[in-house]
Parts: sequence; structure tokens; C-alpha cells
Amino acid sequence: MGIIERLRYWSHLGGSDDIVRRYFVVNGFDGALTMLGLIAGFQFSGTGDLKLMINGCTGAAVALGISGVTSAYLSESAEQRRSLSELEEAMISDLSNSEHANAAKILPVMVALTNGLAPLLLSVIIITPLWLAQSGLSLPLPPLSLAIILALICIFSLGAFLGSIGGTSWLVSGVKTLLIAVVTMALIMLL
Repeated sequence: MGIIERLRYWSHLGGSDDIVRRYFVVNGFDGALTMLGLIAGFQFSGTGDLKLMINGCTGAAVALGISGVTSAYLSESAEQRRSLSELEEAMISDLSNSEHANAAKILPVMVALTNGLAPLLLSVIIITPLWLAQSGLSLPLPPLSLAIILALICIFSLGAFLGSIGGTSWLVSGVKTLLIAVVTMALIMLL
């Protein structure tokens, strides 16, 4: 059995397929909305210091990634240990050398990486125009405007994905998440 097949098997044993997808969407949404909030704040404040904006956004992205990895690892490790212990009690046997035990060790790592990489990846996508502008590349729009557009696209895409897996309209779901982003920007502008 190859590594991918083994990971799928452990994921099936641990029941983590849905968990990984949920963590990706939830933390990806947090990352995209956080970056949108930072960038909107910079846009509405009128600051033009790209280095300050990049450092602020990068710091937030790294913090979101580390928070996602560590919180998910700690909570999922505890849940997997509890599930394994309950299974051992039900089967009245030691499963420490079983595939279930392997799954209980590997799945928290998979979930944690997904939970941490989702906001980091989306944040990097969103702040790419700032890096490009800092490197002197000519952009079709101001870098903050492009970053806001990318954030809105990411947020809409996450909503559309939720709609498609939930059996509802991907368009309606995408528009709902987009409305959340627009309301967030409006609140930031009012403050």
C-alpha cells in the first residue's frame, strides 16, 4: 500500500475526511477575512507604506498558520487518543500496535497541517500584489485594490465550495460569504 492509500485508509479509520475539509474551509475563511480586514484597514487609513503593510499582513498570516497548526494538533490528538481508548475498552484489547493506533498518531498531524496551511496559503495569495508592487512590478490596479479583489475571490470561492459539498447552490453560498466580506469592510470603514 502506497503512502497516499495508507493516509486515506487511516483517514477513513479515524473518520477525519470531513474534519480536514471543515478545518480547511473554516481556517481558510478566517485567514482570508483577516487579510481582508487588514488590507481594508490600510486602504481606508490612507497609508502608503508597502513595507509596513507587508510586515503587518505577513505577521498576521504566520500567526494564523501557527495558531491553526498548534490548536488543531492539540485538540485532534486528544480526540484521537480518546477514540482509541474507547475502542480498546470496547474490544477489551490493546490496540497500540494496530492500524487504529497509527491513524490516531498520523491524523492529528494531517488535520493540524491543513488547519494551519489553509489561512497561510490564502493569506499569501491575497498579499501577493503587495510583494509584487514592492519589487517594482507594474500592476493594472493599485496593490491594495488588487489584494482586496483577491480576498473577495478567495472568500467567494470558499463559499462556493461549501455550497457544492452541501448540495446547495454554489452561487448562492458564494454570494453569502461575499456579503459577509462586504459587511466586514463596511464596518472597518465606519470605524
